[in-house]
Amino acid sequence: IGVVQAADLPRPPAPAPVVPVAYAPPVYNWSGFYFGGHIGGGYGQSSWSDPFTGTSDTFNSGAGFLGGAQVGANYQFNALVLGAEGDFSWTGLKASGLDSLGDTLNTNTQWTSTVTGRIGAAFDRLLVYGKGGLALAEDKSSLTDLGGNTSSTSFVRTGWTAGAGLEYALDSNWSAKIEYDYLGFGSKGMSFTTPVLGTVTSNANLNVQEVKAGLNFRFGGP
Repeated sequence: IGVVQAADLPRPPAPAPVVPVAYAPPVYNWSGFYFGGHIGGGYGQSSWSDPFTGTSDTFNSGAGFLGGAQVGANYQFNALVLGAEGDFSWTGLKASGLDSLGDTLNTNTQWTSTVTGRIGAAFDRLLVYGKGGLALAEDKSSLTDLGGNTSSTSFVRTGWTAGAGLEYALDSNWSAKIEYDYLGFGSKGMSFTTPVLGTVTSNANLNVQEVKAGLNFRFGGP
């Protein structure tokens, strides 16, 4: 029997190529405290009862500029993001109209503020959320009679708010958002005293709609 030479043996099969494992970047986490600023526009609607007939007069303010700041915190569990936020906005929402005698009624919403809870769904760097809670607003109202005499009052309204928004993480700390909020306030009784009219009373409602674009700086969470 002849001797089989090693060179005559078949070569072993080459090992199967190793498929490279694709790198999966970590999913963005929204947990942590944040603060930021915003600008935008608002629209106010005020409804007064006529001081003499009791009928309702509705005054629309038209669009006005707003700007302010917000602070809050988020906690993310899987795709669910829970949080709380407070914000403050300077506004310039003014409206006016006439009562049945021709007296001028004015309202000026000078600032708004909200304290809300937030709930959202995270799609990596994109957060879709809704919010709701307490709304506050400073309302300066006045009546000017036909003799040019003006009586005014200023007070803080308390109401409710609901809104929704989108927020996108630019990097590990900075995010940009756009948000819509509706603020509803109940009826408020007011009295005005002028030399021509004496003392008259009225009730006024106020509703405000706001659209905000903002930028947040977030401190990393756990």
